[in-house]
Amino acid sequence: MKTDPTKSGRSLTRRQAISGMAVVLGSLAAGSKVFGQTEPPAMKEVPGTAANQTRTSLHQELAFRANPSRIYGALLDAKQFAVFTGSPAEIDPKEGGFFSMFGGRIVGRNVELVPDQRIVQAWRPAHWNPGIYSIVKFELKLQDSETLLILDHTGFPEGEFDHLAYGWKFHYYEPLKKFLT
Repeated sequence: MKTDPTKSGRSLTRRQAISGMAVVLGSLAAGSKVFGQTEPPAMKEVPGTAANQTRTSLHQELAFRANPSRIYGALLDAKQFAVFTGSPAEIDPKEGGFFSMFGGRIVGRNVELVPDQRIVQAWRPAHWNPGIYSIVKFELKLQDSETLLILDHTGFPEGEFDHLAYGWKFHYYEPLKKFLT
């Protein structure tokens, strides 16, 4: 539980924190541009298969030869993220912190952070309609000499499944594996 310094000693419940996050995300959606940037070009579009058109969540698991701390750091440190993806990134690595990745193509807020274990983000590509956010959850579990990264991406619009599944593999996992070796 976090203490809200503006409310002299009262603790925030998880529900209050999530409600507050919704207000923050709404204000983010109301803004016309992030950090004064113009609309970035879209990432490679992947044609969707008929079977996946109505899917609004995906689950992926991948093992990395690195400890959870190293992966957690790479995902939340703007400099490391920019190095492994080859694209500009701004990441405030705190709960409630704003992020802009891939030169503004992906934006959102960190909702929950448990060091070296879990990252939960309100996440959206810039090409989605304003105000539309999905939830991305990374779980990091040490298994022998590897870390199992478990991704659950939920609440995205229908028709996005194939594009997102491709994007996670080619824009996150493959570059991250190279970076960690």
